[in-house]
Amino acid sequence: MFGFGGIFSSDMAIDLGTANTLVYVKGRGIILSEPSVVAYQVKNGVRKVLAVGEDAKLMLGRTPGSIEAIRPMRDGVIADFDTAEEMIKHFIRKVHKRSTFRKPKVIVCVPHGATPVEKRAIRQSVLSAGARRAGLIAEPIAAAIGAGMPITDPTGNMVVDIGGGTTEVAVLSLGDIVYARSVRVGGDRMDEAIINYLRRQHNLLIGESTAERIKTSIGTARMPDDGRGQSMMIRGRDLLNGVPKETEINQAQVAEALAEPVQQICEAVMTALEATPPDLAADIVDRGVMLTGGGALLGQLDLALREQTGLAISVADESLNCVALGTGRALEYEKQLRHVIDYDS
Repeated sequence: MFGFGGIFSSDMAIDLGTANTLVYVKGRGIILSEPSVVAYQVKNGVRKVLAVGEDAKLMLGRTPGSIEAIRPMRDGVIADFDTAEEMIKHFIRKVHKRSTFRKPKVIVCVPHGATPVEKRAIRQSVLSAGARRAGLIAEPIAAAIGAGMPITDPTGNMVVDIGGGTTEVAVLSLGDIVYARSVRVGGDRMDEAIINYLRRQHNLLIGESTAERIKTSIGTARMPDDGRGQSMMIRGRDLLNGVPKETEINQAQVAEALAEPVQQICEAVMTALEATPPDLAADIVDRGVMLTGGGALLGQLDLALREQTGLAISVADESLNCVALGTGRALEYEKQLRHVIDYDS
């Protein structure tokens, strides 16, 4: 009658990503997905939060002197402590519009390579933002659970989670990580590669949002068969004479721009395969490799990896939401997955 489930179950799982933050509420699923951006207004040396999430992202690269838009997460971990806390507070409030009886228990995913100091910073931010208890779960485990992989079986499963700041490559068996490697390459590095390529080859300076649009519209990890592929018009500033300019860019150029970050992802997968125990490696040959995260949506990335590794590569159904779904499932089935949640480091 009064939505008691919603009142009593305020517990939530947060995928605190470099690019986007997703919030999963127990019993209700993912109910918030917004960019990890906070915009401040600075007046007489005092910072006041102006916008968080979608509204703040629109301000990136377009702010006057008195406003600054900040991304508090870098490479999957907190770079700006106070801003991250404000952002988490805002999202918790947004999810729970009415006051609940008690503070929520929150599970947050962290990159496998996060140091104890970085983990403590995330836990502290979540507790300061109003959680009664903060648990941490390793990102590769959350991604594998979200992709529906049978991680508790005694067989090898390989997951490659390509986020905004990091790519996590992990081999899982019996519900835990056998081998994991985190490389600091992801969606952000791809955007940077496109910006640098256009600056070098076309003397054109573009912003991060334009680079992201190029990546999501015509981004590809392999050279198109016809040597050109689709094209799109982009605008930026001409570096030779300083005036705004419009030019055309095609898929072959984007593939060339993204060659280095794609190669780094391929190398991370190859290194993981070399370090995997032989019996688990045999399982991976049978089962293939699962790609998750927003970066997995880059055109033909699965084919590029297949050519390098010779393995079957598949992209998870909801690759963008895999980590949040997996963290949410860990919250729903906490008793069974208690061993992968860390409450006290």
